[in-house]
Amino acid sequence: MTNYKIISWNVNGIRASVKKGFIDIVKNFDADFFLVQETKASIEIVSDICKDLPGYSVYANEAEKKGYSGTAIFSKHKPIASFTEMPIDEHNEEGRISGLEFDKFFLVNVYVPNSGNELKRLDYRKNWDRDFCSFLSSLAVQKPVIVGGDFNVAHTEIDLARPKSNYNKTAGYTQVEIDGMDAFATSGLVDSFRILHPDRIEYTFWSQRFKARERNVGWRIDYFLVSERVKENIKSAEIYGDVMGSDHCPIGLELKF
Repeated sequence: MTNYKIISWNVNGIRASVKKGFIDIVKNFDADFFLVQETKASIEIVSDICKDLPGYSVYANEAEKKGYSGTAIFSKHKPIASFTEMPIDEHNEEGRISGLEFDKFFLVNVYVPNSGNELKRLDYRKNWDRDFCSFLSSLAVQKPVIVGGDFNVAHTEIDLARPKSNYNKTAGYTQVEIDGMDAFATSGLVDSFRILHPDRIEYTFWSQRFKARERNVGWRIDYFLVSERVKENIKSAEIYGDVMGSDHCPIGLELKF
C-alpha cells in the first residue's frame, strides 16, 4: 500500500500568500497533494507559482469574476483525469472545485460558498450543498472519495468558540448549513479529524477582527471527508494552527491505499 500525505489550506489570496512564505510552507510540508482554496487568481498566475515548486504539477480552477474564489491542487502524482465542474452550470462560475481521479480514489478540493452577510446567499448555499453532495455520491459509486477544503460550516458545538451567540445568526453556523454537513455524513462521508479526535477542540479559521486568533476565538470549518469504507486507511488527521499567513490555517490528512 502507498501512504499519501494531503494538506489543505484556504490561503485568502495566493499572491499575497506567496509574499508571506507560501512556497517554503508547501516545500516544508512535502505533501503528495497540497489543496488550496481562495486563490483569488487566474489559472495562469497559479501555474506560474507552481514553477517554484519542483516535483509538483498544478490543476487549478478560476472564477469568472477576477480576484475571487478559485481552487488549485498541487500534485506530485499524475492523475488519470482532472475535472473542475459539477454537472450543474450555475455552480461552475466561481471556480469552487478542482478534482483528480486516480486508480484507487477521487481527490476533490472544494471551496464551499459562504452564506454571506445577513445570510444573503443561504438559499444558494442550500442548493449548492445538495448538489455537491449528489455529485460526490456519483463519484463514490465508482471508487472511494477524499474531499478536502473550506466547507464554511462549523458542524457541531465544539467546532466553534461561541456556538450560542452565532447559531442561526452568523454564516457558517445556521441549521441549514449544519443540515448540509449532516447530509455528507448520511451519504457515506466521514470527518477524518473527528474519527481520530472525537472530542478535541481545535480551530482552522479566525476572524481578522478583535484579535480573534490571538484569543483563539475560532471556528473549525476546514475538513477532510473520506468515504466511510476507507476510514480504516486514515493514519493521521491534524490541524496546523501555528502556520500563519492567512485567516485560516492548514489541515492535514495521511492515509494509505
